[in-house]
Amino acid sequence: MGDLFLVRHGETEWSRSGRHTGWTDVPLTERGREEARRLVPLIRSHRIGAAFVSPLQRARETAELIGLQDTRVDVDLREWDYGGYEGITTVEIQRTRPGWFLFTDGVAPGPPEHPGETPEQVGERADRMLAKVDAAFANTEGCVVLVAHGHFLRVLTARRLGLPPSDGALFQLATGTVCRLGTEHGRPVIAGWNVRPGA
Repeated sequence: MGDLFLVRHGETEWSRSGRHTGWTDVPLTERGREEARRLVPLIRSHRIGAAFVSPLQRARETAELIGLQDTRVDVDLREWDYGGYEGITTVEIQRTRPGWFLFTDGVAPGPPEHPGETPEQVGERADRMLAKVDAAFANTEGCVVLVAHGHFLRVLTARRLGLPPSDGALFQLATGTVCRLGTEHGRPVIAGWNVRPGA
């Protein structure tokens, strides 16, 4: 089995200001595009067997800018549905809900089309995505690349390591970075985290 590469999309106006960006389809900033372009050497140095991308434009543009070919758009890679906390910062939420923490407390209910997700529901999506990753490994040679979003990829990492979804809180993930999940003695491990060229 090859390595699993996780790419968080480049910066957006909302990520820069700390606003929870789930389903809102905001574009990359120019800095976000540059963050993505800088990842090209990290991706091109590996043989890619399969690549999956979130349907949201910030992830799709990142995938294009890093030169991924034949990416499969997968709705399971979308960001956490923040429900009633969409577009709101943690500081703003904690004014009315002191001590609130996304990975353990979840979100306030949102509109019917975006009701919000619990950490466990995000974990279920991550598990589905990991099953698709394992199927890709079984049917191709090379590594698998996922281009998606910060909170979702943190939960996915926790699940890959056999941890509960809430342990995604342990893995800080910056925009425009690559992470590598590999194996050691047949067990999943973090082989690289928050990597940028020259770091």
